[in-house]
Amino acid sequence: MNTLAADHAVCTELLRRSGSSFALPIRLLPPEKRRGTTALYAFCRRADDIVDDATDSATARCDLDAFADQLRGALGGEGSADPVIRALVDTTRRYAIPEHYLHEILAGVRMDLQQPSYATFAELEEYCRRVASAVGLAAIHVWGFRTPEALVAGHACGMAFQLTNILRDITEDLGRGRIYLPQDDFAAAGCSVDALRKGIIGGEFSRLSSLEVGRAERFFSAAQPLDGMLSTDGRLVFRAMFGVYGALLGAVRRAGISIFSQRVRPPKPLLLAAALATLATGPKGIRLPL
Repeated sequence: MNTLAADHAVCTELLRRSGSSFALPIRLLPPEKRRGTTALYAFCRRADDIVDDATDSATARCDLDAFADQLRGALGGEGSADPVIRALVDTTRRYAIPEHYLHEILAGVRMDLQQPSYATFAELEEYCRRVASAVGLAAIHVWGFRTPEALVAGHACGMAFQLTNILRDITEDLGRGRIYLPQDDFAAAGCSVDALRKGIIGGEFSRLSSLEVGRAERFFSAAQPLDGMLSTDGRLVFRAMFGVYGALLGAVRRAGISIFSQRVRPPKPLLLAAALATLATGPKGIRLPL
């Protein structure tokens, strides 16, 4: 096995161990694009783990800065001792991924060290643009797209998926001291951030849940046209991911106010069925939420 193949094998193993819902859709890509997409995933996973696994914020900042410096140097031709970064640089050059997307991803991850809550949706959208939309826009360069309008729909897709993640993971994020739902939304729904922290979840939280799910649905709708803008390879993986995240959002809606007290965990057969259905019908063939 040559060095580059070994680097990409490290990324594949990282994806396998993660148990990510992305693993199955990525398998729909042909080998070269699958390898590139997996390298991009591994890079994002490593950045997230630096922040989530650190014992303190100072260590996380130091480690994230070092990771960013390695990336910058490798993109500049200096090489890297990190196989994930080497695989990512290979992917970036092979598919002409704009490098600013990679720097934006790290800037978004760094926000988790600096900003545990968000006052407005505009602030939250900036975070999602970095940690999710930038990932998706990098990915569609690997998959192939036909029109610049794909970048607009790709942003909407990143927003839809990340807002769904946020709603699924409210309790886990709370345990890390983070509340992503905008404070303005709490006020509009008549809810209290302090009540969420204390676990006092009254009926008013149903208004907050409906507000957040409705916003995510609108981004899902805005993302649907991406289906017709991607290459055939990209369309398949997009449809599978769209189906999985549509099913997750449906589970969030059905859970109601319990999303504020426990993580939403839909059964894997449901997610697989949703992916298969969307593969067959396309994103416009399903009604959100599933």
